[in-house]
Amino acid sequence: MASTNASVWSLQDPSLIKNQAYIDGKWVNAAEGGTILVTNPATDEELGTVPEMGLTETKSAIAAAGKAFASWGKTTAKYRHDILMKFYSLMLQHNDDLARIITLENGKTLAEAKGENAYSASFMEWYAEEAVRTYGEHIPSPFTNIRNVVIKQPVGVVSILTPWNFPSAMITRKLGAALAAGCTAVIKPPPETPFSALALAELSRRAGVPDGVINIVTTQKNVIEVGREMCESKIVRKVTFTGSTPVAKGLYGMAASTLKKISIEAGGNAPFIVFDDADIDKAVEGAIACKFRGSGQTCVCANRIYVQSSVYADFASRLAEKVTAFKVGNGLDEKTTHGPLIHERAISKVTRHVEDAVSRGAQVLVGGKRVEGTGTFFSPTVLSDVPAGALFNVEETFGPVAALTKFETEEEVIALANGSDVGLAGYFFSRDVGRVWRVAEALEVGMVGTNTGLISHATIPFGGVKESGIGREGGHGIEEYLNQKLVAFGGI
Repeated sequence: MASTNASVWSLQDPSLIKNQAYIDGKWVNAAEGGTILVTNPATDEELGTVPEMGLTETKSAIAAAGKAFASWGKTTAKYRHDILMKFYSLMLQHNDDLARIITLENGKTLAEAKGENAYSASFMEWYAEEAVRTYGEHIPSPFTNIRNVVIKQPVGVVSILTPWNFPSAMITRKLGAALAAGCTAVIKPPPETPFSALALAELSRRAGVPDGVINIVTTQKNVIEVGREMCESKIVRKVTFTGSTPVAKGLYGMAASTLKKISIEAGGNAPFIVFDDADIDKAVEGAIACKFRGSGQTCVCANRIYVQSSVYADFASRLAEKVTAFKVGNGLDEKTTHGPLIHERAISKVTRHVEDAVSRGAQVLVGGKRVEGTGTFFSPTVLSDVPAGALFNVEETFGPVAALTKFETEEEVIALANGSDVGLAGYFFSRDVGRVWRVAEALEVGMVGTNTGLISHATIPFGGVKESGIGREGGHGIEEYLNQKLVAFGGI
């Protein structure tokens, strides 16, 4: 049976910690009694366990969502708006507790965790307002006796699969849209950070979300069979996923078996370009905000930093000076600026990338190695003279390493930036308005930050091109959860 280590949580509302999955309005254990151990990556301390579920529980969750859709899908937009606004208010009311849960299971600093909860809640607020804006359309007919009306209806049951780097926000960005549209959901959170998802389920219950509308299945070793059922079940009509490109391709293939609607936010390898006419101080600030947020474990963080040769040395020295001042440690310590990586596999990948760059001639200006001791910490790092062929410029690193590569011309750096199979986000700094337009239009990405390292909020269309995904979240992302239906009125 799953359990929690009550002594480590220290919440104002301990009832937010749930060690059971949530199916059809009930807190349930795994049918076979298996559990998943969840630990704090900063201390290696056990936080608790959650159920190790499999195919049986997944089918039950999907069936519950299908049953609930029969009524939830017919509720008014105003009714759903009001429930989502209650959900939003509860998330803000419990901000300190929800942030502490995020920090304990993910490792990010408490300040960042509070920011994530506010960001996460904003999707509930935004989609509450979008629920009442799902307008239909009248289309003029070429025939005098026909009137064409287009209405929008919820897709149905949605499968939601999310990553660990934003344990709360990656759920609400999808769930908010689904609920607002009138869909029901089955959620598979990551095994590293399930407690944030389960706390959201508890708040949904308090907000008045009916039984079966939201279901959560926790799994680790059975993830393949659970994922397959969530993609192939004929009851499910849409799949939405955030995670790596290889996994996204696998899920896309499974969902294709029944031609489901799908939205995917997959891997990124974001270029960050500093031109010689940039405000260097602003560019350094932007690089720090973009590269080192969440210790570099975000899908839109700068992965390839290209700096024009005439300002290269200046930018590198200023960036290194700032990074030297970072304090790595437990996210609950208010003096900590950067927390741990999520697990040993993450440490291994970052180490491999650094060693590869150094073997190719890169210089370590700051950091460059694992922090010894308890937890999975890697020193915030700045590398100079990173060659274009280094792994940093080929693979997504997902760690706190700024890898600097020199370039000479605008044409050269555009070619370097676009030389990737993925295209989620890109950034550049320039004060030349003509260049701003040229580069923004030339970058093969779904989102561009011009003179800023922060682009994400609820109101914008978030998503990528090429192998970074399909569809958009935020903004008018509710459309991804709606079907258009033509009603042609004849005999007039």
